[in-house]
Amino acid sequence: MIWSSLLLAFVGMLVVIIALLLLARRSREAAENQLGLFEQKLQLLAQARRQGELAELDFELAAADLKAEYLEHEQLQAVQQKASQGWLWGTISLVIIASLALYALTGHYQKLAQWQLAKDNLASFGERALLNKGEPLTDEEVQLFALALRSKIAAEGDDAVAWFVIGRIALSKGMAADAVDAFEKALQLTPNRVNLLVSYSQALLVQGDEDSLGKAGRALARVLQQEPGNTDALSMLGMVAEERGDLQQAQQAWALLLPKLEKEDPRYALIEQKLGQHQAGLTGPVIELQLQIPELVYQAYQNATLFVFAKAIDGPPLPLAVKRLPAFKGEQKIRLTDKDAMQQGWALSNAKTVQITARLSLSGQVLNDEKGPQVSSEPVTLGTAPVQLNLMLQP
Repeated sequence: MIWSSLLLAFVGMLVVIIALLLLARRSREAAENQLGLFEQKLQLLAQARRQGELAELDFELAAADLKAEYLEHEQLQAVQQKASQGWLWGTISLVIIASLALYALTGHYQKLAQWQLAKDNLASFGERALLNKGEPLTDEEVQLFALALRSKIAAEGDDAVAWFVIGRIALSKGMAADAVDAFEKALQLTPNRVNLLVSYSQALLVQGDEDSLGKAGRALARVLQQEPGNTDALSMLGMVAEERGDLQQAQQAWALLLPKLEKEDPRYALIEQKLGQHQAGLTGPVIELQLQIPELVYQAYQNATLFVFAKAIDGPPLPLAVKRLPAFKGEQKIRLTDKDAMQQGWALSNAKTVQITARLSLSGQVLNDEKGPQVSSEPVTLGTAPVQLNLMLQP
């Protein structure tokens, strides 16, 4: 109702501006006509003087009267024009102020309407999202649900369930950092809740940096202390260990998980396959690289892809093993085994002496077309014991 009134007022002021502009135009036209009339009369007086019909003194007096009349008219016209301009600019200013007020009011009204809608539907959103009653929430309703939960927290204080649901919503939208923040707020209120710790670990695993993986591992350990047979925790613990290059812990987690799964479970075949791959990796040659990426290099290549690969000193140029990772800052352990082979039949077990290379690529391609920073090791001999070495990428 209010915004409709303001809109009508805005249209009315536009009409006033148009009318004032038309009046100003007519005023200019009248001034031009007055100037033309003055020049015409002055020419007639000059013509009468040339023809002897008007004496010189009479001509000067008549011309002076004519000029005085013209100047008086011009002064009056100037005062009227100034007054019109004042009205014009005043009206324009009012239109601008009214427009800003209208925008602010309607924007606030829309936000208020969204907030009210979210608040009124909090219970039904919760039933549909958490209890699977009715139709699934649309993307817009998911956002309204999160808004309603935050409003509830602001009005009633921290609520572990509300923060947990906000975290799940953020995670479903791919906003891992927001999800982690919400889960941590929930954990401050209920630190040992199993499904919260599992969801928290999932968000940390999505982030994937070394610090997040460490936090995820500790959270999953707390879950397994309470529920040693929790299949979700065992599955993610194996994934965390694999990401950190700890193949033995990954194998232990998946070996505990496999007997707890039904063969019809989609995870069964995947875990069985991973166990076979990791067993091969544990029995073949192992390279453990401690790679350091300084702050300066990371800032220039933080969106790059890191490739770590091993090539045979005497053999085809095709790498024996390759790891593709996001760029990181600081130090990280990277493990290469037979399971990292690019081609079946050409793995670390097929070579005796290899060279390890780490390379950052902005294009995401293993070929170093853009001449990104890279570092290579001296030739190393593979054996039954893991090969350990340290490398650092330089600018």
